[in-house]
Amino acid sequence: MKRILLRSGKSPYDAVSIEEALHRDVIATNSGNLIFSDAAHKILETPGTEVVSNGIATDVAAAARINEEYDAFVVPLANAFRPSFESGLKRLTRLIDRLRIPVVVLGVGAQTGVSYNPERLKRIEPTVREFVSAVLDRSASIGVRGEFTEKYLKDMGFRDVEVIGCPSLFMYGRRLDVHKRAVALTAESRIAINGSHSAVRSQGLDRIIARAHERYPHLRFVGQNLSDARQLHWRDLSDPNAQVTAMPTHPDHPMYREDKVRVYVDPVTWIDDLRPFDFSFGSRIHGNIAALLAGTPATVLCGDSRTLELCRYFDIPHRRLDTAAKDPAAADPARLYEEADFTGLMGGHVERFERFTAFLDKNGLENTFTHGDGGSAFEERMRALTFPAGVRPWNDADLASLTSRFGWLHSRVDELTLDNDKLRRELARSSRAGSKAAKVAKVTAAAPATSVYRRARRAVGRPIRRALQSGR
Repeated sequence: MKRILLRSGKSPYDAVSIEEALHRDVIATNSGNLIFSDAAHKILETPGTEVVSNGIATDVAAAARINEEYDAFVVPLANAFRPSFESGLKRLTRLIDRLRIPVVVLGVGAQTGVSYNPERLKRIEPTVREFVSAVLDRSASIGVRGEFTEKYLKDMGFRDVEVIGCPSLFMYGRRLDVHKRAVALTAESRIAINGSHSAVRSQGLDRIIARAHERYPHLRFVGQNLSDARQLHWRDLSDPNAQVTAMPTHPDHPMYREDKVRVYVDPVTWIDDLRPFDFSFGSRIHGNIAALLAGTPATVLCGDSRTLELCRYFDIPHRRLDTAAKDPAAADPARLYEEADFTGLMGGHVERFERFTAFLDKNGLENTFTHGDGGSAFEERMRALTFPAGVRPWNDADLASLTSRFGWLHSRVDELTLDNDKLRRELARSSRAGSKAAKVAKVTAAAPATSVYRRARRAVGRPIRRALQSGR
């Protein structure tokens, strides 16, 4: 059987508790990553192919084992060509340089502004060049998200570049069914909105959210960042993102207090929860793709090239965020819904799917829709699993809520205490460590699991005080 190593935060079959998901960061800081990695897993899993998640880690030292155990390394990526990911891209390149097996990249993108000016990417160009060269030494072509990234790489001299979009929209193969179920949106409509911290902080999305919250009682905000989820579940405000108090995932925001916010650690629950909604909009591309996969109409407010080129390729209804933010009334969900046209998205889907599978064929990868059961076994296995519901605001202070959180924290403290004890014994036995070992052992003995204790106090302190004050 052929074995594929897939770069992903976790296997779709790995159903873990919310606490464990947040601790392990299975979403790789952004739950949108799981939308396209789960889709890639499903697409590549055939009767003759086993797909294994690498847990997102880039372990260069594991290259020899990967060469021995796997037949291909598949790398679904999003906006990997950006300055803030340069160190991650370098590590990935070092790993790929040591691999002798095929390496196939699905849907990588370059990130700049909506004007498509590549100037800000100049300084990382040598890193991008090394990465693409390493990939193309091990594959027939590299798959990119859209027109901007294609031109960016071709301007560097690369020719084996194919626009394939993102695997996420091919989760159901040729099938994509998005239709307006309501004639028009009203105050009673169920509407989902999404957005990033940067869009809220500096691109005017905060005004659009505030206006929609005022007019639509059944509005729900869907966050995607790890920090969003930790704010909801733990009330953890230690991340710099907590400075953005206009974000609905912040405990001080009215939508938080009204329980109108969610973050999902599994695409299956995310997509299922969006099925009964009438409309989705916002600046998150995969937040809106989740809605489209659920059959719910969506419009993307594009704030950068990564969202814009993907919307243009798939013909997803979209508006530029900078334009919409100048006149929040123009970004009213009822108006966006009325203007949204899904003819291009639906009409061109089969052709885009066939282009995607042709890319896989060229790179020696089978897909479940052509070479398997169309994903039936995958879906059946997923239905047999129980996934946690979306993370919601921690507004209650009941003992059951406290108990579940403290139970997990207690287990973590015990684990770290055992780890520290083991470390102390190993250091004490090491003659080479000498006095340095004794100093480290003294520190670990004095403060076992200190970081977990700090997080516990910070995370649950306020709800505990409320519970005690209320006499519960």
